Amino acid sequence: MEMDFLDPQGAEHMPEMADSSFALDFLLSIKSGIHTYGIALSETANPALRKALYQQMEQSIDLHGELSDLMIRKGWLYPNDVGKQVELDLKSADMAVSIAGMNLFPNDTDRLGMFATPNK
Repeated sequence: MEMDFLDPQGAEHMPEMADSSFALDFLLSIKSGIHTYGIALSETANPALRKALYQQMEQSIDLHGELSDLMIRKGWLYPNDVGKQVELDLKSADMAVSIAGMNLFPNDTDRLGMFATPNK
């Protein structure tokens, strides 16, 4: 039987997977921001600006810690167990490949809730 991914049953477990993906993307963005703050601090001569950048970098570091703790509690990140992290990364990669192979736009869109092409 062909899976209909527009049917809500085809989206089972997607919210949990989306949450972990959003959290990881946010974590990587925070890390990038911390890196950028470090560069900006090393190139700033103005003491007031340096202080502001330093405070923002500290807040980013705190946010990184909070988000990392959340991800560890949820089982989305295993920083102290390389084996589990590799297993999780492989599972995520397999999921990405399977999503890429899905027919998300079936030919038959003539059903309730869909916008079918009008007959000419």
